[in-house]
Amino acid sequence: MTDFAVWAPTTSRVLLRIEGVDLPMRRDDDGWWRTEVPEAKSGTDYAYLLGDGQQLLPDPRSRWQPQGVHGFSRVYDHGAFEWTDQSWTGRQLPGAVLYELHVGTFTPDGTFDVAIERLDHLVSLGVDIVELLPVNAFNGEHNWGYDGVCWFAPHEPYGGPDGLKRFVDACHARGLGVVLDVVYNHFGPSGAYAPMFGPYLTENENSWGRSVNVDGAHSDEVRRYIVDSVVMWLRDYHVDGLRLDAVHALHDRRAIHILEELAVEVETLSTHLGRPLSLIAESDLNDPRLITPREAGGYGLTAQWADDVHHALHALLTGERQGYYVDFGALECLADVLQEVFFHAGTWSTFRGRIHGRPVDRERIPGHRFVAYLQNHDQVGNRATGDRISDSVSDSLLKVGATLLFTGPFTPMLFMGEEWAAGTPWQFFTSHPETDLALAVAAGRRREFAEHGWAASVEVPDPQDPATFDRSKLDWSEPYRPRHREMLAFYQRLIQLRKSRPEFSDPHLDRVQVTCGDQYLTMSRNGCAVVCNFAPDKRRVGLAGTPRDVLFATDPGLVLIRTAVELPPQSAAVVSYV
Repeated sequence: MTDFAVWAPTTSRVLLRIEGVDLPMRRDDDGWWRTEVPEAKSGTDYAYLLGDGQQLLPDPRSRWQPQGVHGFSRVYDHGAFEWTDQSWTGRQLPGAVLYELHVGTFTPDGTFDVAIERLDHLVSLGVDIVELLPVNAFNGEHNWGYDGVCWFAPHEPYGGPDGLKRFVDACHARGLGVVLDVVYNHFGPSGAYAPMFGPYLTENENSWGRSVNVDGAHSDEVRRYIVDSVVMWLRDYHVDGLRLDAVHALHDRRAIHILEELAVEVETLSTHLGRPLSLIAESDLNDPRLITPREAGGYGLTAQWADDVHHALHALLTGERQGYYVDFGALECLADVLQEVFFHAGTWSTFRGRIHGRPVDRERIPGHRFVAYLQNHDQVGNRATGDRISDSVSDSLLKVGATLLFTGPFTPMLFMGEEWAAGTPWQFFTSHPETDLALAVAAGRRREFAEHGWAASVEVPDPQDPATFDRSKLDWSEPYRPRHREMLAFYQRLIQLRKSRPEFSDPHLDRVQVTCGDQYLTMSRNGCAVVCNFAPDKRRVGLAGTPRDVLFATDPGLVLIRTAVELPPQSAAVVSYV
């Protein structure tokens, strides 16, 4: 027997279409409609009809959409999958190295099963946690995933529910945790049928459309919809954490913010399952309240992305100052974020035209609560041509930036292919079947690039062109070529260094001291100095003591001189001193 239930508080009738028959559903006082079908089992297709309407609608809580977001839902039994990860005890975020990947472009086939074949590469690299871009069902065959509309169903072309479970199971077998990117701030532009069932949306809009109703009338059930989706990914798919997309777009005026409610629910589930579960926020607010414990008046999330660290590194290495990079690029700016995390911390933001952010309490908030990166899907894919930083700067400067990132106090993250300086771009791509929507998306991208300072002469790839998607796939022959092989070996050594020395996983921000001078910077951490030369000629940089050992160097030409290090052009070294 299968119980069918759907929340539709404002309609007068709900019918269940199953096996070609329309079955009436009974309404409860809370706006839920229910019925039981004894003969329905896993694999049975169904849909709903609302009121007197004739449109067949998929289940807003559908677990399986084998015919796409516009098709019938299919009954799915989570208990039928045979897991092999019974001994898995989880993977905590502190001390971990993250690796962000998009299933559709990580391999030529773009499926969970083929991605499994590349997991050993991540293990040999030193990765601890794989972070998947959104995998819930979206309109069309391929997409970044942020246009998702079915918040409970994995995308069928990737491999559907069982495919995701096989991927997670395979990761756990190799000691890899899995973090899943999820989007709860809006529904995608096509296939979003949930709002036809009830007031899931408000009249207010954010950057991507109408805002989700987390604080208005009927918002209790909408919040439960989000909470249940979060719990499902963590419990039923054995995922180890979630990255919550753009939480600044969750407009919530209730006394208990939806983020705090999620933190409570996930902590409860973690206690029951006996393994750590992480919630990582992406936020534009520069507000440490997100990751401050609830006992101290915060929301209690595990971590948040640290865009200011990226901006400071990127602007310094590339010289770019357009758009939101306008305030970044100075060595002093980089020194600030390596110690303070946020550059805009109650200070003026030229890009926003206002004061922005709040300072981080360095004595109380650990650095591992901030995920830092030199590249990620946004910072590559939201460039006009999807070019990577390795296309803009020399390999020597790229190594300097990576050395700072992996010896810094934050949780480091790589974007797929970064570890070998991939030559493939990662561009914005969609496959909307609707012509009008496709044209609107392309026009919107051009407007967005103009607002962020890209020249009008830059040719923006057509998101709907299949070639845009194909260009964005990793080329797995590259790591066997000399330049890429050397860069991959560099990242392996760098990650090994991070894991071999407790100084580099020490989360105490107040123990990080950074000084800078004429195109050089030194970051000191517990008797180790990370010394960086950004200049095109050599630099002599003083240390706080006498150098003892060279732990790591991007260029073998460095020289130790009493209480100083002489660095070759565009190079970095990690030195212990007494």
